[in-house]
Amino acid sequence: MQRPAGILVSDFDGTISRKDFFDLVRARWPIPKDEDPWERYVSGEITHFQALALIFSRIRCSEAELLSLVDQMEVDPNFAATIRELQGQGWEVLVASAGCAWYIERLLAQAGISIQVYSNPGVFDPARGLIMSLPPASPFLDPGTGVNKLEITRDALRRCDCVAFAGDGRPDINPSLLVPEERRFARGWLADELTARKEGFVRFDSWTTIRDTLLC
Repeated sequence: MQRPAGILVSDFDGTISRKDFFDLVRARWPIPKDEDPWERYVSGEITHFQALALIFSRIRCSEAELLSLVDQMEVDPNFAATIRELQGQGWEVLVASAGCAWYIERLLAQAGISIQVYSNPGVFDPARGLIMSLPPASPFLDPGTGVNKLEITRDALRRCDCVAFAGDGRPDINPSLLVPEERRFARGWLADELTARKEGFVRFDSWTTIRDTLLC
């Protein structure tokens, strides 16, 4: 098999999309702060996967209403063109997300993009919400997040010398540190954390920055 010119490993929520799905869900179905699964995760009481699963289980609406909420995540308008340009130059692009494949695959399909997705499967039930489960028989299974982004990035580095990573959240810090700072794209919490650690990175607000940096 021909080696790719490069491999880009990207988070989805808040990285490919402008907004995180779980933030939209929490805004639509508010949770008291002392019961908020996300706060329990941040404090170390439960795992990232457990927090998202609990948040998603609070959804109560029709599938059409939920898909309308998914559309509010706002995929970066330059994402699809960037992926096509990278693929045209021999790059492999894959998504490594601790979120849910249920909405990720729908948004990628709407964008006309076909790439490998490593994420947690989910099934929607109007009476029970979005029921997220751990990936079955995945070589990159992590019980804390469902998807082990660190191992996915390590696997990419075994297959290619030129690997880039893009992310914004807490599960992205360790995999981002595996790649050189000139191919480490960050915003949001990840950018703040890298800054606090005095680690170099490329700050991005648009996927044009990623395109222009990798294809310069």
